[in-house]
Amino acid sequence: MARCFINTVPVTVFLFELLSLLALRGAWAAAAAKQQQLKCAASSFASILQPAGAVLEKIASVPEGGSYGEGAAADVAYPTNPTNLPALCALTVRVASSKTTSYRFGLFLPTTAGRWEGKFLAVGNGGFAGGINWLDMAPGPHYGMATISTDLGHNSTVADLSWALRSPGKKTDWGWRALHGSIVLGKQLTEAFYGGRKISYSYYNGCSTGGRQGLRELQAFPDSFDGALVGAAAWWTTHLNDYVTRLGMYNLPVASPGHISTSDMGNLADEVVRQCDAADGVSDGIVSSPELCTFDFSRMLCGDQNPGVDGAACLNAQQIQTAQHAYADYHSSVDGRFLYPGLTLSSEDQWFILLGGTEPSPFGVGYQRYFLFDNPDWDWHDYNDSIVDFAERTDPGQATAAEFDIHEYKDRGGKIIMYHGLADGLVPTKGSEYYYNQTITTFGGLEKTTDFFRLFLIPGMQHCWGTPVDAPWNIAGAFQPGSMSTSEWSVPGYKDSKHDALMALMDWVEKGSPVDEIVATTWKSSMDPTSGVLRQRPLCPWPAKAVYNGKGDVNVSSSWSCLKTTTGTGANSWAGGGGGGLGNKHKLI
Repeated sequence: MARCFINTVPVTVFLFELLSLLALRGAWAAAAAKQQQLKCAASSFASILQPAGAVLEKIASVPEGGSYGEGAAADVAYPTNPTNLPALCALTVRVASSKTTSYRFGLFLPTTAGRWEGKFLAVGNGGFAGGINWLDMAPGPHYGMATISTDLGHNSTVADLSWALRSPGKKTDWGWRALHGSIVLGKQLTEAFYGGRKISYSYYNGCSTGGRQGLRELQAFPDSFDGALVGAAAWWTTHLNDYVTRLGMYNLPVASPGHISTSDMGNLADEVVRQCDAADGVSDGIVSSPELCTFDFSRMLCGDQNPGVDGAACLNAQQIQTAQHAYADYHSSVDGRFLYPGLTLSSEDQWFILLGGTEPSPFGVGYQRYFLFDNPDWDWHDYNDSIVDFAERTDPGQATAAEFDIHEYKDRGGKIIMYHGLADGLVPTKGSEYYYNQTITTFGGLEKTTDFFRLFLIPGMQHCWGTPVDAPWNIAGAFQPGSMSTSEWSVPGYKDSKHDALMALMDWVEKGSPVDEIVATTWKSSMDPTSGVLRQRPLCPWPAKAVYNGKGDVNVSSSWSCLKTTTGTGANSWAGGGGGGLGNKHKLI
């Protein structure tokens, strides 16, 4: 019988050499990381900053697992510092934007050897807030990206617009200049830090005003990004912020018989679920197809003629008219033209933001006082629809992102994932649908649009994040990780391109893999991933919709499929470029 002999000497030598090689590689990695940390010094950036007229305000080496930010006094809009960061070099830079104005930006540069993957990420802001959004920057280094955020040239909370008073330069910084300048300089600093290595791919992630910022940047500067994740974009500044004032006026004065209180809004939200939940074929407490719901207001009408209605939850005829105004598209009383789309059925739980005050929301009135008229004493009672025309002509800060012909961005290979919660009561969902529809028209059809730009609607999600009805909502969009925890990034437990929209966008840009669905997640306690997953469901690019397969657990994503529908959810139902919205059908009384 033949015998096999093992030569143990060569095996021993091989193992020794392998261990030595691994140790050497470890030493190289440690040395490289040490070198990156040593480069986290002002001298590494002087040749870039000085010619740009920029000043390095602060630089710090953040250890693995560390925290970084500025705190509440220096950054009232984003006072919470992210935690559990990868090792990185953090910069704060101030740039003069005019003789009287300046903006700041923060830059995170991963320092662990091999951590930086040659990618760059810019993140957006919210409302009229001024501050570096450190919390939204935090996920970037986890993805291997150098990441920036700008304070937009001021330090204020989200609804404080007083900084803009008689300051056209600050308005311009907020509108576009601070973000663009931060991107240009941030890229230069990034490449200098990594020894001249060029950035391979650039991305954007923002929601609300952040969504507007991303659209505005790629429209004007199509080479800024290779991919943009755009959520609930407040893109039509000149129309949206005037609509907000008109909308608030419908529910005023508070003492009027047509005023809807916050408790009335809750009752209306409950009735919308009762009437509209099953429109998609599944009764799960989530309104997934508001466009298919023929909502009957008469079922909420108070009075003897409606004996079955709950007297504590009914609305009088004037209140119903107020609600109908909120759902209806805004048309000019001057010439009848379409000005802005109304709110969507299922958004009622957030109506208190725009309809719950004793005067219209500062997102509207503040815009008129501090942006349009530069008059802090302007009386909202003087609002009329001609103000929209004035806003169009002036567009303070050039903030509006209303360009639909973005072929330059498409031609260079740029990709866009746009998303919007169907339960958004702050920035109407139909605003994103309108933008998408106009883009489809501009490009000559859906197929010529979906090859670079796709729209995802998220049933039950409110403005940018969260849900009042236990709907799956988390896709790692802007604000979402930070809303759950200072240490979160991506989707907790599901850090992959199937569940994470930013990862899906990267696969689309870098691998040519179109985003045909994104699985959204929620937990038993919707903001606490340790509570266990409650529901997951696929989100589908319009006009496809998630349809239940007819068997299996409705809370499991595999029980649903993305199917194209003929009714759709919005884009092609806009009659005459603006009238129909989702096609919501309201039975009037």
